[in-house]
Amino acid sequence: MKTISNKSKIVFLSTFPPTQCGIATYTQDTIKGITDVFGKSVTCEICELVNEPKAKPTQAFTLNTKDKAEYAKVAEQINNDKSVKLVHIQHEFGLFGGNYGDYLLDFLNVIKKPLTYTFHSVIQNPNNELKTFVKLLLSYSNSVFVMTNQSKEILMRDYDIADEIISLVPHGTHIVIYEAPHQAKEKFGFQDRKVLSTFGLLGEGKNIETGLQALPKIIEKEPNVLYLVIGKTHPNLIKDGVDAYRDKLEGIVEDLNLKDNVRFINQYLDTNELLDYLKATDVYLFTSKDPNQAVSGTFSYAMSCACPMVASKIPHTLEVLTSDCGILVDIGDVNQFAEQTIKLLADDKLREEMGINAFTKMRASSWENVAITHMNTYKTLMENTDEIKFTYPSIQLKHIKKLTTDLGIIQFSKISIPDLESGYTLDDNARALIAMCMHYKLTKDKEDLAYILIYLDFIERCQKPKGDFINYVDQENREHIEQNAEVNLEDSNARGLWALGTVVSMSDILPEPISKKASKVLLNSLKWAETIQSPRSIGFATKGLYLYHTAVPNLYVAAIINKLNAKLLSNYEIHASSDWKWFENYMTYGNGILPESMLFAYLVTNKPIYKKVAMDSLDFLMSKMFINKSFKVISNNGWLHKGEEPKEYGEQPIDVAYTIHTLNSFYDAFGTPEYKHKMKMAFNWFLGKNHLNQIMYNPVSGGGYDGLEKENVNLNQGAESTVCYLTSRLIMENLKSSDTKVIPLMKSNSGVAINS
Repeated sequence: MKTISNKSKIVFLSTFPPTQCGIATYTQDTIKGITDVFGKSVTCEICELVNEPKAKPTQAFTLNTKDKAEYAKVAEQINNDKSVKLVHIQHEFGLFGGNYGDYLLDFLNVIKKPLTYTFHSVIQNPNNELKTFVKLLLSYSNSVFVMTNQSKEILMRDYDIADEIISLVPHGTHIVIYEAPHQAKEKFGFQDRKVLSTFGLLGEGKNIETGLQALPKIIEKEPNVLYLVIGKTHPNLIKDGVDAYRDKLEGIVEDLNLKDNVRFINQYLDTNELLDYLKATDVYLFTSKDPNQAVSGTFSYAMSCACPMVASKIPHTLEVLTSDCGILVDIGDVNQFAEQTIKLLADDKLREEMGINAFTKMRASSWENVAITHMNTYKTLMENTDEIKFTYPSIQLKHIKKLTTDLGIIQFSKISIPDLESGYTLDDNARALIAMCMHYKLTKDKEDLAYILIYLDFIERCQKPKGDFINYVDQENREHIEQNAEVNLEDSNARGLWALGTVVSMSDILPEPISKKASKVLLNSLKWAETIQSPRSIGFATKGLYLYHTAVPNLYVAAIINKLNAKLLSNYEIHASSDWKWFENYMTYGNGILPESMLFAYLVTNKPIYKKVAMDSLDFLMSKMFINKSFKVISNNGWLHKGEEPKEYGEQPIDVAYTIHTLNSFYDAFGTPEYKHKMKMAFNWFLGKNHLNQIMYNPVSGGGYDGLEKENVNLNQGAESTVCYLTSRLIMENLKSSDTKVIPLMKSNSGVAINS
C-alpha cells in the first residue's frame, strides 16, 4: 500500500517480524492497532534493529545496532523525511550496543524529531551508573510508556522520574469473539479432554518443566487432561541445530510417562490460530520463573481469551491477576501448581466465572484501546494534531446475524453469546429491520433480504386486530401478557411503524412482496397511530409515516402526521421557556427523535411553527450534548432534569445513535456543515472518544457494547446496542459517499433513515 504524502509518519525503532522476539511482535501489534484506529491520517514505519547489515532491507530504515557509526547516520536519514512527526523507541537494554546500550545516545544527539520510549524493562534498585543513564535517556524526550503500575512506581521512586512524563499503557491484547472452551475445542477435536496450555517462545525463563512436573498429580484426578505446550524454542537458544531446552522437556515427558497427556505444538503460530488454542483452554498455566519480569504478553493474551489462570507470582501477575480471575502460586512450586489446577478443573462453574471475569477485565487493554492511549500521548508531543482523525472500521454483520434465528432477533447477549431465554421483542426486530434495510440500500447484498423478511414477518405476527402490536415473544414462540402490558408499549409499537415506513420507502429496490407486506401492516395500524400520546412514540411514528409518505403520498397519512405533531407542539408550548426549549421538564433517552419529528411535520405540512420548534429544540439539545468541543451523552443515572446539572456516566449507544440519526436528517434537509461535523463528533464516541478512551464495538463481529459506565464498558452485546452501532456506522458510510451535493429532504423521494 502506498504511503499518502499528507499523512503524519511515526517511526518505530524496534526489532520486527520475521525476527522472532517478544518486542518485535509487540511493535507489530502496536502498529496494527494504530493503523486500524488512525490509519486514515497516520502511517507507521519501522527503523528495524538488526545485529548485522541486511542485504535487502525491507523496512523504511535499518539500524545495525553493533555499528556505533550507524546511529547518527540513521538519525539524519529520519531527520530528512519531513513527514516524520515522531520517533517511538522500543527500549530494552540488550537491543542496543555499548554499556547499558549507550550507543543509542549517538542517535539521540542527532535526531531532531519529537520522541518517546516504551520501557520494556524497568530495573529496581539501580546502581548510580544505571540510574544516571536512564535519566539521561529521558532528558531527550520527557515522555515514556510503561505497562504496569509497578514499573511506573519504580521509575518515580528509584529514578526520580516525574509522574507527569510517564504514560501507563497496558500490554495490548487481541479482541476475540467470546466462546466457552467446549465450543472452541471442536475445531481441534479436543471435546473429550480437559485442556491446559502454556505458550510463547520457549526458554529456561518460561519454566515449562514446572507444569510438566505438576502433571502426574493432576492426571491422578483428571486422567483425560491434555497439556498443550505451544510455541517454538527461542531461536537464540538453538545452537548448531541442537534444541537443548526442548530435548530436556521431552525427556521429562518420557521419564514421567506423560506422552498421552502432553502435546508440543512446535510452531510459531499466526495470531488467529494461537487465539483459537487459548479459547479452547480450560486452565492456563503461567509458569515463568523470573521474579523481576515486569510484564508478560503471553499472560495478557491468555487472560484476554477468557482463560482461568494458575500463575507464578511475578510483578505483572501480582498486579493484574485478582482472585476472581485466577490463582497465584509461588514460582516453581510444583505442588501448588498441581493442587490449584486440580481445584479449577473440578469446578466448571468457577472456571467459567473466572474466564468471563478475565475476558472482561482485559478488554480495556485491546490493541485498539492501547492505540488510543498512545495517540493521546503522541498528540502532546507532535505538531498539527488536528489532522489526526479516527479511521472508520469495516462494516461487520457477524453479530447481528448470530443474534438472529428463524423467528427474529434475540433481545440480549451474554458477552457475545445470544441469550435465548431473553426472547424477542418488537422493539429490537424493528431496529434490526431498519439496520438491514440500510445495509441493503448501501450494498445491494442479496443475503440481506432473508433477514429483512425475518424481521418483517416478526412485526407482522405481533400485530393485533386493532392495528397495534404486542412487544414480547419468548424462545418457544409464545406471547406473554405481563410483558405485553407495559405502559411504554407505545414506544415499541411506534418503532414498528418507523421500520415499516423504512421498508416502504425502499419499494423501488426491494422485492415487491416485501414492500407490499410492509405497506399492508402499516396501513392496518393507522387508526391506532392516531391515538398515540407519548412524545417519543409520536416521534418514532412520525418518522415511519413520513418515510411511507415520501414513497406513497397519502393525505390521510399526512393528516395523522399533522395531528400527532400538534400534540407534540402542545407539549413544547407547555414546557418550553427562554432557557429550556424542550418538550418535557427532563431529557431521557433518544431525545433527538423529538426535534426530528417536528422537522418531518414541517416537511409534510410546510407550517413555519414546526420548523421553528424543530430548529430551536435541536439547538437546545445540542447545547446539552456538545460542550467545550466535546460530545457528552445524556446519562441514564437519573436523566437530565430542568434546572439541574447533567449527571455523569451511564452512557448508552441508543442516545448516540439517535443523535446521529437526527443530525443526519437535519443535514439532509438543510445542508448545514455544522450538522455533519457534529455527526462525526458523536460517532467518535463509538471509536474511543469518550471518558474511558475505549472503543464501544467489537471490530471482529460488529457487536455493539451495551453501555459505558464510570470505570468500565459493559461488554454484553445485545440487539439494541448492536443495531445502534450498526445504523450509526452505516449513516457515516453514506455520509462519506454523499458529500458532493446535499439534496433537501422535501425534494427527495428517498427515506431519511437510510439517506445521507
